[in-house]
Amino acid sequence: MPKKRVTSQDVAELAGVSRTTVSFVLNNVPGAKISEETRRRVLEAARQLNYYPASAARSLASGRTNVIGLVMCQSPDSVFADAFLPEVIRGLGEVTQEQGFRLLLQSVADITHPEAYIALVREKYIDGLIVSGPRSDDAQLPQLAKEGFPIVLLGQLNEANFNFVDVDNVGAARMATEHLIALGHQRIGLITNAPLQYTASRDRLQGYRMALEDHGLPYDENLVRYGNFREESGYQAMSQILALPERPTAMFVACDLVAFGAMEAIKEKGLKIPEDIAIVGFDDVRLASYVDPPLTTVRLPAYEQGRRAAELLIRLINEENVQQTQILLDTELVIRESCGAKLKSASS
Repeated sequence: MPKKRVTSQDVAELAGVSRTTVSFVLNNVPGAKISEETRRRVLEAARQLNYYPASAARSLASGRTNVIGLVMCQSPDSVFADAFLPEVIRGLGEVTQEQGFRLLLQSVADITHPEAYIALVREKYIDGLIVSGPRSDDAQLPQLAKEGFPIVLLGQLNEANFNFVDVDNVGAARMATEHLIALGHQRIGLITNAPLQYTASRDRLQGYRMALEDHGLPYDENLVRYGNFREESGYQAMSQILALPERPTAMFVACDLVAFGAMEAIKEKGLKIPEDIAIVGFDDVRLASYVDPPLTTVRLPAYEQGRRAAELLIRLINEENVQQTQILLDTELVIRESCGAKLKSASS
């Protein structure tokens, strides 16, 4: 005989309360006036019977889904190739699990499509939204923010009212470029992490330009190319730069994966890193210390960024009083062999 399914009525009878009380307790319905003793009895009865309310029932009772949406503004291919996102997702996932939430992932290749992810919100699949890689041409986000829907960006947009967890991309790119200038380079190229619709890409370009300007070096558009998250884009961009009549002596590549592709293009031309062209990347993904030569790069706190974003969003969902909703995390320059600093110090 199949085992009889346990119901909320079974829990109510064991605890000596009504089914409504069981629903209020197990779904944490706000405003329900239930004593601690009654709450304890219900929870103990549910534990003894190994009873868990169905997610649909929980949603009906509480008005919430306990689901957070993570929208990644990249194509699925780029998401799966991204070596930075897994650490962010690990941080997000740990916090959501600790707080009783689930994490729903969605990749959006065309953010300009009017229904790119709006259905998640309008059809009440999620209680809050985290957006990785926000874009300046995304018309949906400002509208959702005006409506008061809980949103946290992993990145920034120009509108000041957005909640975000990010790093100072301008300052970090400036630091990376200034490191190459300090090593004596005056002709420094740039490959961005992504097209300029992505605010992080635009900010890293700005930091690069500021460093050049601060040191009296000209900005040469011929030395700038635009990556697209993937190694292939770095390979193609670097190949174009190497075809110039006068190549750069150093490159700032604003994404480690893109930098790996650029390094391959340099090697295929028979050039050496860093002797012929020095390289500095951005992200400090795990493979950065294992490529040949190991990559000097800007370390981003990916795991911490994920944790802080989830913590902030859950507090917003719970309508808690949050003092700081715009959070900038620290970066650091990790110096390895690809920039030539260690060769220089060894020879001096």
